[in-house]
Amino acid sequence: MRKSFSFVQPPWRIALWSVAYSSVLAVAVFGNLIVIWIILAHKRMRTVTNYFLLNLAFSDASMAAFNALINFIYAVHGDWYFGEAYCKFQNFFPVTSVFASIYSMTAIAVDRYMAIIHPLKPRLSAKVTMGVIVSIWSLAVVLAFPLCYFSTTRAQPHRTICYVAWPRMEDDPFMYHIIVTVLLYVLPLVVMGITYTIVGVTLWGSEIPGDSSDNYHGQLKAKRKVVKMMIIVVVTFALCWLPYHLYFIVTGLDKRLMKWKYIQQVYLSVLWLAMSSTMYNPVIYCCLNSRFRTGFKRAFRWCPFIKASSYDELELRSIRLHQTRQSSISSIHRLRDSLTDGNLTNPSRAEFSSEVNFHS
Repeated sequence: MRKSFSFVQPPWRIALWSVAYSSVLAVAVFGNLIVIWIILAHKRMRTVTNYFLLNLAFSDASMAAFNALINFIYAVHGDWYFGEAYCKFQNFFPVTSVFASIYSMTAIAVDRYMAIIHPLKPRLSAKVTMGVIVSIWSLAVVLAFPLCYFSTTRAQPHRTICYVAWPRMEDDPFMYHIIVTVLLYVLPLVVMGITYTIVGVTLWGSEIPGDSSDNYHGQLKAKRKVVKMMIIVVVTFALCWLPYHLYFIVTGLDKRLMKWKYIQQVYLSVLWLAMSSTMYNPVIYCCLNSRFRTGFKRAFRWCPFIKASSYDELELRSIRLHQTRQSSISSIHRLRDSLTDGNLTNPSRAEFSSEVNFHS
């Protein structure tokens, strides 16, 4: 360790942190690549919601691959080994990736809201969905651009540092992080909290006495599983990133904390927790969704103790009959509800438009 770097850790602690960060890298990249493969390789999985999940998986895999381990190496050694170009990328890409992740989740929440609360309104087409995804990444680049523009390296005795050379070093870093916290954390979580609350009240308050339709109850159950899964995804993200944002707010308000002898351990902990958010979603999908679970079985079918049944194959591949049946059922139920409710003032009686990717 360089003598000029004040935070020196014993080898055993560095080894433990190395295992922790390497585990995030391996699980996040491998798991999210499988999610991407499941969606792209199976036509039945190519739906609006799943395209946003694909975007979420791509941003999570990219963050883990390009930033998690590099951040750890720099935090431990205090010496930047990777050049000025990667310094700019290292500061720029995490904000871009997190923006894409959180707003993909927000887009899913809004899409679920429209599908369940306003089922008769047109759904997003594939073309519009792609446009939304491109817009998300474009806005992410704009928000993160100052980090890329002002990032640079500087040679010091015994080491090189990578930092953001803000015009006003006293005020700009803290103000920028407040803006990032609001736009990347507070605002989207508020939007998702409101939409999922409305959706949850509608779904879990939708038991209608006398309505014994098996299809109605089956679709209601499926929609509840979708919303439950997405709420778990959002809550996991929020819990993982909360300490990270609090860390920068607190240290921004009291810069003396940066000289505390345990501050490096605190930073490595909150950074690991934030980076670990990239590895949980594939596990959540596999546990809570039958089609993703089938996809993971197919991906790991080379393992002797994992077998995909003929039903599993049917679950992902038989799209035409399923879509025709769902289209007919949806049309019948929408006509029934329109005749029954008139202007659909009772949304709980409205047809919860079926989406083939989330039956479980």
